[in-house]
Amino acid sequence: MSSTGATPRTTNVAGGNKLLPSLGILLVTGGLVLLGWFAYLWFAPAPAPYQYQLLESETVDHAELGLDAWPELTLSKYQIKVADIDKPVAHAILARRGDELPVLINWESHTTELFLATDRKPEEITGLADAINKHAAPGAQILTWWDTAQQLKLLTGRDSLFNGHLNEPLIIPDQWQDQSEAIRAYENRFWQAKVSQQQRDQFQRFSEALVSSPEEGLAMLRQMTDNADEVYVIVHVTDLYKLGLMQADKFGVTYQNFPMTGNMHGLINHMKVLLNQNEFDTYTLQSLSDQAIRVFFLNDAQSSETLMAQLFPFVEKTAPTEFELMQLIYQHGGYWIYQIPSQAAKE
Repeated sequence: MSSTGATPRTTNVAGGNKLLPSLGILLVTGGLVLLGWFAYLWFAPAPAPYQYQLLESETVDHAELGLDAWPELTLSKYQIKVADIDKPVAHAILARRGDELPVLINWESHTTELFLATDRKPEEITGLADAINKHAAPGAQILTWWDTAQQLKLLTGRDSLFNGHLNEPLIIPDQWQDQSEAIRAYENRFWQAKVSQQQRDQFQRFSEALVSSPEEGLAMLRQMTDNADEVYVIVHVTDLYKLGLMQADKFGVTYQNFPMTGNMHGLINHMKVLLNQNEFDTYTLQSLSDQAIRVFFLNDAQSSETLMAQLFPFVEKTAPTEFELMQLIYQHGGYWIYQIPSQAAKE
């Protein structure tokens, strides 16, 4: 009996020896899985506070955007929704040629605060494309903000130094600044942005040239284009605000939207009051629609003395037509095209 009773005890102990390592492996594996999950939650970007939502049931008419001459473009409409807000804060129309990456061709904001992109009249970019095809030789160098460069590439096939979706600067409300990393990650995924560091460095250099003195800035632009014989600089009035975000210590900009009431004299007087109250240096206007305008104020004299400030019609400042360092070629809506004189012509 004693031997028979001993056998089960010995068998049970052996089974325990096999079970303990298995339990240990399971515990270690479970711990690694749990640790991996926490690591994912720690390093994975948080969701952006808004979403692009495709409006599949809505078709976009090329004619509404002045794109009759580009029927081959595929147009898609998106609404931009923010959590806990019933109505979309903006609508975006994306254009695509074949299998190429999408390009933002129109942005309609439904708030008074600039957000992600700047709104312009649809016909402005098509007018700019026509002007470039008319005035610029096929091999001409073009310097412009990256979003305008993408649109021109889509409509004209013309390259510039900044054709990628740089997403600079990031235009978001102050209360979202602590979520900027998540927003950048979401924007890069949505637009499938793949931009080289060299292109980012060049664009930073471009912004530095615009906030330099006119003479120094022009020399920097020449250097960027290797002193090419035919170089065009294209700016839009909304670039003022974007430049202010990128170069805040050198270029101070403030904006405010106003309804068009038909009383232009009263509006001008109001601008003068705002200038004095806030000690702004000057201002210029952007026409948003027949019902609204946006006013861009330069905060100080330093901002008004930059190359960028010379390229727009600021109140009580030298008119663009009188700017001697570059030749004004074209103006339509908020767009201004200048040609940099070649070194040969300069000499």
